[in-house]
Amino acid sequence: MASSSTFSRWLRPEVYPLFAAVGVAVGICGMQLIRNITTNPEVRVTKENRAAGILDNFEEGERYSQHSLRKFVRNKSPQIMPNLNNFFSDPN
Repeated sequence: MASSSTFSRWLRPEVYPLFAAVGVAVGICGMQLIRNITTNPEVRVTKENRAAGILDNFEEGERYSQHSLRKFVRNKSPQIMPNLNNFFSDPN
C-alpha cells in the first residue's frame, strides 16, 4: 500500500520537468566523466600507463584542451541573443 501512494505521489505530470532536468544533468556528468577517463592525457587507467610517470606530451594536452566545441565558439560573441542585445543597447 505504501509503494502505491509513493508511486502516485511522484509520477504526476507536474514532476516530469524535474525528471527531465535531473536526467539531463546526470547525462552531462556521465558524458564528462567518460570524456575525462578516455581522452584526458593526465588520467591513466591501466597499470602500464601509470608506471610511465609524468609525461611531457604537450600535443596530446593541446588536443584535449582545444576540443571541437571550443574551436566552434572561439570567434563567436559571448552573448546568448546578440541581435536582441544590440537592438536595446545600441542607439541608432
